[in-house]
This record gives sequence, structure tokens and C-alpha cells, in this order.
Amino acid sequence: MEPLTVKSTLIDAVYFSQEDGRLRVCLSNGQERQFEGVAESEVIAMVTSQSPGQYYLENVRGRFKRIAA
Repeated sequence: MEPLTVKSTLIDAVYFSQEDGRLRVCLSNGQERQFEGVAESEVIAMVTSQSPGQYYLENVRGRFKRIAA
């Protein structure tokens, strides 16, 4: 997984694997969430959003299948 730069009060770090579409989101409260089947374009939209945390909540969290960390 490749680390991606993100500026967010909700998200500390984002990691994405182009090979299998897995996304790992490290939240500022110390929790981690992993998702599968995420398109690279969706990840880019999230990390470049004016509010990556808001984008995550509205477009990623409930839309993609969460997998065990």
C-alpha cells in the first residue's frame, strides 16, 4: 500500500493499493478502517477534496465494503 498525503482533522493517513483497490484510512482517534473495491479516482477525489474527512464520511464509509484490518 502506498501512503497518500492528506490534510484533514478527521483523517491522519491514507494508504491505497492500486493492485487490489484496497484503501486504509487511519483516523485521528487512532482507529483504522479498511475497504476493498475502491477505485483510484475515488481515492484521489477524497485526498484532494477541500474536506477529505467530509468526503470520506459522505462517499466512502457507507459505499464500499469494509474489511477487517
